[in-house]
Amino acid sequence: MKVQERGGAGTHRGAAPGQPVGERLPAPPRERKPALAALAVLLILIGALGATVLVLRAGDRVEVYKLSEDVAAGHAVTKKQLTTVMVAADDHVHYITPGELGALSKLRAKSNLYAGSILVGEMFAAGGGTEAGKAAVGVSLKEGQYPANLKDGETVAVYRVGTAAGSGKTSGSGGNANSGSAGGSSPLIQRAVVSDVGTQDKSFGSGNLAVTLTVNTSEAAAVAQAASAGEVAVVRVAPDNG
Repeated sequence: MKVQERGGAGTHRGAAPGQPVGERLPAPPRERKPALAALAVLLILIGALGATVLVLRAGDRVEVYKLSEDVAAGHAVTKKQLTTVMVAADDHVHYITPGELGALSKLRAKSNLYAGSILVGEMFAAGGGTEAGKAAVGVSLKEGQYPANLKDGETVAVYRVGTAAGSGKTSGSGGNANSGSAGGSSPLIQRAVVSDVGTQDKSFGSGNLAVTLTVNTSEAAAVAQAASAGEVAVVRVAPDNG
């Protein structure tokens, strides 16, 4: 009996280490989420569609001219003042393309154009480019009658100086009312545009500067009369942005 008990006890002790200490709970099956999968597919399709649209739009672009420098009213645009950019094609916008450079060189700016502007046909006109109701008047300015570094496209006030201005009289017959008002501190013309600045004539020490002013037609006679007497001075003023 004792032998059997020992054997039974030994058998019991030998089997104990083979038993598992603890068992893991079975993992629940993963839930499939068809909604998230569908959303992922939809996002991929949207991205592909967006890329396709960008490619199509990129193919529907046109090369046009953009100004790299300012151009004054009445002046032609030169090749060195131009650069090219790509823009979306639009049949309703009359862009000027590189193939039209020859025609562009024969046109003149209707108004002051500024660097960064995309060029369209409506900005230009044939001939001198002077707008209706405007006139171009040439004046010869002595040193001291114009500001330093006067440039094309600037806005100036025109004053009458000299004996006629001091007496309130106009030189010549048929004086203009505007000229008479220049006897005090009032300008002959409050705003005129410098359409062209020539080179300074330094022959014989004259130092005169030839300038072309664009003025209203009604003001042209007064400026021409003062210019013929050498009694015109211009003062740089802020441009009228209104």
